[in-house]
Amino acid sequence: MKRVGAGTRAAAVVAVAGLLMVGLPAVYFLTTYGCGGAEDRLAEAMTDETVLGTAPEGADRASRYQECDDDDRFVAVGTQYRYDGSTRTALRHYREAAQADGWRPRTTAGGETVPGCFTKAVGGTTAYLTVEGPERGVLDVGIIGDHVESEWC
Repeated sequence: MKRVGAGTRAAAVVAVAGLLMVGLPAVYFLTTYGCGGAEDRLAEAMTDETVLGTAPEGADRASRYQECDDDDRFVAVGTQYRYDGSTRTALRHYREAAQADGWRPRTTAGGETVPGCFTKAVGGTTAYLTVEGPERGVLDVGIIGDHVESEWC
């Protein structure tokens, strides 16, 4: 019977340690990194919000979007409109539409309202409805949220 030398044992220990130090994090990364089912369900719940389908008079829908950030796993859905109207008119329209759909104006710690930002519980988390623009003829109405309760606007 052959004896295994100290050098072979040391090489085996280094190999096992390397496998554990590189292999386990790689498996964790591959199985948990990025957007998954929870984010898909949140996106679906946010897309179902009726306020995304409303638009001020004179706005033409240009595109809809749905995104998820793989690093931070926040979800954003929204609609962009071609719109040449005023910011004031757009904000007034969405303030009324948002409140009718159960959204509340976002307030600061000092109690001031944040223009163009509303909050509501959606899909088990706090979602934020934002109205931006019109800038260069584009009005963007989006909802953003995540499962770690980040504050967005």
